[in-house]
Amino acid sequence: MMDSLPDQFHALVIGASGTIGAAFVDLLTASPRCASVQGLHRRLPPYVDFADEDSVAQAARELAAGPRYHLVINAAGLLHTEAFMPEKRLADLNYTQMQAIFQANTFGPALVLRHFVPLLDGERAIMAMLSAKVGSIGDNRLGGWYSYRASKAALNMLIKTAAIEVARSQGNSVLVALHPGTVSSRLSQPFRGETIGRPAHAAAADMLHVLDQLTSADSGSFRSYNGAELPW
Repeated sequence: MMDSLPDQFHALVIGASGTIGAAFVDLLTASPRCASVQGLHRRLPPYVDFADEDSVAQAARELAAGPRYHLVINAAGLLHTEAFMPEKRLADLNYTQMQAIFQANTFGPALVLRHFVPLLDGERAIMAMLSAKVGSIGDNRLGGWYSYRASKAALNMLIKTAAIEVARSQGNSVLVALHPGTVSSRLSQPFRGETIGRPAHAAAADMLHVLDQLTSADSGSFRSYNGAELPW
């Protein structure tokens, strides 16, 4: 697993308490080539809570004392809560929902880019942000899901822009937006996720395989779990 990374590589998973994040942690922990896996979430220190800007910076400061990371995956995200579901029409739009969605899917990951890119290893490093195919403007044929679509489209732009900057000083790093597909999880459960979704460990294994194939020339791209390049 992740043969393109140095032997005894170090990995970091943000959103490790979620279904997909936990699957990444499990697979990387089981890999004999992986020396360490650090999982971050809101429940255990060092805490990362995208509603708390300082928590992201503080976690990065604490981890800066340890090894550089060869693999960083942000698996945190938000589609719905008990209070709201994805908007189906313009009449459903409201600040409370939009702010919550963008905080989780765009603003928080932007802070991860800011504070954790400096922790990437110089030899070879991959930073993957879980995005979504519904965030593709070119692929949008059904409409709806306004906040979620827009938050992921904005995330994709942040990743593309950061990749251009990072390439200037860290030429061996790869920044990528990654679509996991439909996974059987709490996020997808209201949308028949248990029926049409893949098990989280299978999805995580697919995505790790895709990441393993990427080179620095692929930095700033938008990839599906099957390796296909997705339209912006």
